[in-house]
Amino acid sequence: MNNFRPQSFQVLPVAVKNLVIINTILLLLDTAMERYGINLSHILGLHYWTSQFFKPWQLITHMFMHGDFGHLFFNMFALWMFGSIIENIWGPKRFLIFYIICGIGAAICHLTVLGFEFGAIEKAFHIYQQNPSVDQFAKFIVQHVQNPTQLGFTGLLRDWENNPGSFELRNQSTLFIQQYLHGGFDTNTQSVFAGIMDQATVGASGAVFGVLFAFGYLFPNTELYIYFLFPLKAKYLVALYAIVELFSGFQNSAGDNVAHFAHLGGMLFAFLLLRYWEKTNRKSFI
Repeated sequence: MNNFRPQSFQVLPVAVKNLVIINTILLLLDTAMERYGINLSHILGLHYWTSQFFKPWQLITHMFMHGDFGHLFFNMFALWMFGSIIENIWGPKRFLIFYIICGIGAAICHLTVLGFEFGAIEKAFHIYQQNPSVDQFAKFIVQHVQNPTQLGFTGLLRDWENNPGSFELRNQSTLFIQQYLHGGFDTNTQSVFAGIMDQATVGASGAVFGVLFAFGYLFPNTELYIYFLFPLKAKYLVALYAIVELFSGFQNSAGDNVAHFAHLGGMLFAFLLLRYWEKTNRKSFI
């Protein structure tokens, strides 16, 4: 497989080129529409399936949206670097099918992991509602709330600790958690704000990680230079990325807004699709 050379190698093949163009245009459009109060990333980004903002098409559209130009650049650079080689081998149709399936697979894995995380938080909230107390509120904050000081949880807890018999503060604690999870209405700005279950996930990273896996699968012994200095075989680079993403996903550090399990999902679906194609269509697989 490593000795394969396409008869006419294109530096920027058609599918990769159009994916780069579409992603760039959508980021520019998203930036421009913010001036008119329209959040395109919120509309096309992937929401959790119980969110009021979830739409089925987001399983595809999320992979064409990006948070900023740095996010876009690194994804598109990796897509061009590895995807161009693979598209030259497979052709644009098969490559695009592979790319989209990896992106959808990444979204499914991401939503599945969110299901476990949000399910645990919802269960904790239901338990809390049965017996609200200062101690239980403090426990919920420590276990489930990120940036509690910024969101006002720490201040409310302090007030409640100073006045533990206050029914008003007890009811307010329940409202805080409810809004933290599911959002609410801001009377000051007269607008609806999103909870953590309404946050949108954007980016082509899941699909790009699938492309990276495919490169390592097809060309395992090809040497890549890390930071242009350190040679590393493609199969080891893919394995290293997978280990880092798995560790980061389980660590779930505060402030880490990277969808690590989406990256792993892209790799998983890439492996499944590659194995399927290899078994059913060996002659034209590569």
